[in-house]
Amino acid sequence: QVQLVESGGGLVQPGGSLRLSCAASGRISTFAMAWFRQAPGKEREFVAVISQGGTVRNIADSVKGRFAISRDNVKNTVTLQMNFLELEDTAVYYCAARSRTVSGAVPTSGYDIWGPGTQVTVSS
Repeated sequence: QVQLVESGGGLVQPGGSLRLSCAASGRISTFAMAWFRQAPGKEREFVAVISQGGTVRNIADSVKGRFAISRDNVKNTVTLQMNFLELEDTAVYYCAARSRTVSGAVPTSGYDIWGPGTQVTVSS
């Protein structure tokens, strides 16, 4: 089974940027890939998803215009570019893969493979 590992988290000031990466241990070309986050005391929430081929994306309204998701099916990586970070973006960010998808689908739930997460803290 494919394993996922996130990197790139850290401490950043409001208005700053971070780039999160997700490295997979195997091929991800047949998976929809997504990012979720969980803030302290809150439930895990959807952030962004990209289809198998990378042609379709769905971004949560709370981060639309600030975050972007991309993937490289040759390197088996997924990236979340986060700009204009806000205090409310503080959370543990998780990379996720969903195997039961059709081409072009961008599901926001039903993910079956998860990384351990990386902490993002936005603070002045």
